[in-house]
Amino acid sequence: MGKKAREIVGLDLKDLIKDLNRAYCDEWLAFYAYWYMAETVEGKGYEDMQEFLEKIAKDELEHAQELAERIIELGGLPTNDISDLAKNANYPYPGVMKKLSDYNEIIKIVTSAEAGAIEVYNKIAQKTFGKDHDTYQLALHILGEEITHEEMFENLKDGERK
Repeated sequence: MGKKAREIVGLDLKDLIKDLNRAYCDEWLAFYAYWYMAETVEGKGYEDMQEFLEKIAKDELEHAQELAERIIELGGLPTNDISDLAKNANYPYPGVMKKLSDYNEIIKIVTSAEAGAIEVYNKIAQKTFGKDHDTYQLALHILGEEITHEEMFENLKDGERK
């Protein structure tokens, strides 16, 4: 980020980088939980659940990459110690299902994690609106995908749309 761009951002960049780093940690934890569940899910029709989880895991990894790029652009460094991911995240590790064929538990885990992500990106969008246009656009982009993820899994619950 150049000198003029830093001048026009009406935010404490260190504070913003901290917020983005916490979201970055959230994304890595979500990626791993969803990837793990995709690899271990079993039961009737598990291929569909596996496909959903793999798609969302891929999106979460993409979000982590996008956040890392923005953190670096702002002059920071993304969390680089894997043991710090859970310590620095906004939310605890989402966990994984105890029974590999418990689709209701998977849906509960994912919708809860996605609801947390929606809160995080909504706060970042509000914080950066009119102040840091690039971070604002990134927050809106990720927020939109997290809303879609939550809806996908809510729609799986009991096989009906909400």
